[in-house]
Amino acid sequence: MQISSESKIRVEFYDVDCMEVVYHANYVKFLEVARCDLLDKIGYGYNQMRETNYVFPVTTLNIKYVRSLIFGQTATVKATLVEWENRIRIKYQIFDDKGALVTKAETTQMAVKTPQMETCFVCPKALTDKVEAILERGTF
Repeated sequence: MQISSESKIRVEFYDVDCMEVVYHANYVKFLEVARCDLLDKIGYGYNQMRETNYVFPVTTLNIKYVRSLIFGQTATVKATLVEWENRIRIKYQIFDDKGALVTKAETTQMAVKTPQMETCFVCPKALTDKVEAILERGTF
């Protein structure tokens, strides 16, 4: 079973360049929307991270642009959790309003304990317990 979430994104005027295609850096914003939706659905979003004294900075970001999104389109961003024990690793697929693959991406985030800002090489139990409970139930 995979833990995935889908988020709808509308391409707004402020997302595009003078050619009315999404400016390349704005895809990162779309990934963040999907990542937040996925983590909230798991029950360990940014508010829960903060409450348990962790932050998860992005340490790697890889993007493959396949096609362009254009002004006015609605896109679907699928985020799939692929690693959660030692770091958070999420794979993304962005589809246009016709279902064509537009972008593939992946992010990695490392746990950092606050306030001491100590890098952790395992994820906190608050996250791993939630993920394992979802996997055991077999429903998400």
